[in-house]
Amino acid sequence: MAFMKLLLVILIVMNYIETSSQNLVLDYYKESCPLLEEIVRYVVKTKVLREPRVAAQLLRLHFHDCFVQGCDGSVLLDSNGGIVSEKGAKPNKNSLRGFEDIDDIKAAVEKACPWTVSCADIVAIAARDSVVLRGGPSWEVWLGRKDSLTASFDGANNFIPTPNLSLDDLIANFKQQGLDTKDLVALSGSHTMGVARCVSFRQRIYDAGFQENIYERFSTFQETLSSICPRSGNDNVLTPLDYSTPTFFDNHYYENLAESKGLLHSDNVLVLEDESGEIQQRVWAYASNREFFFDSFTSSMIKMGNINVLTGEKGEIRKNCRFVNA
Repeated sequence: MAFMKLLLVILIVMNYIETSSQNLVLDYYKESCPLLEEIVRYVVKTKVLREPRVAAQLLRLHFHDCFVQGCDGSVLLDSNGGIVSEKGAKPNKNSLRGFEDIDDIKAAVEKACPWTVSCADIVAIAARDSVVLRGGPSWEVWLGRKDSLTASFDGANNFIPTPNLSLDDLIANFKQQGLDTKDLVALSGSHTMGVARCVSFRQRIYDAGFQENIYERFSTFQETLSSICPRSGNDNVLTPLDYSTPTFFDNHYYENLAESKGLLHSDNVLVLEDESGEIQQRVWAYASNREFFFDSFTSSMIKMGNINVLTGEKGEIRKNCRFVNA
């Protein structure tokens, strides 16, 4: 009887490990590329110190990769042969950055460990290092992803959340990826860094169905946005997602939401469309407790990094992140 109980416990633990990591492991490259993380960290640090915006770009690249086909490096592929690149999809075109930075990281890694490290793993490590370099938390990156042999232009158009989604649509979008409302609120905190184009928040200013700043005390913020982003033109003018500390990873994003001063409509709905109050409570908690936000963010990043990964015999290790191997 005791043996059967022990066997059951072992099976449960094994199932948990397989489910939680999908065969990804820590120290996957310990023998094959022992200096991997040091190499990635050095290149990312060099780039972020030169241009702080790179940190937000590399973090966003990881999101956009994982939400289409899973975390498989598909977002890095250029159009070639039968592949139609995800880079040209509406959420990515003239918006997603960091591809040249990944090229440089990959080149440095290839020099040290040829044909060994996947582009998908490099994207995941670079996202973590970008957060750390801007004052955010660190976390263990589970590794062993393989690179996809395909891209999905349609998937990029359909699965990447857009700036004007309602709260219900955001919840449904994250649920498709196996992520819950806690993950939604925590991962939205990535908007504590980076910028958005005027075209991404214009409706939030002028469309009556999107205007959130209905209180008199918020009119100054609304007027500021109007001066930056008129009803027409200036589509590509950039504005910080977090006007308080735009280049640092902290919890000021949630403080902004508490005052309905999120830049995007999809930010403010976390507070304004939450009828149950559960999401609002988490926003307030993150606004008042940075460490609670950091802990939640790292847990959700690890969870997101496991979405539909390719391991074992699936996929490949690309030599060039922009093209599948010949």
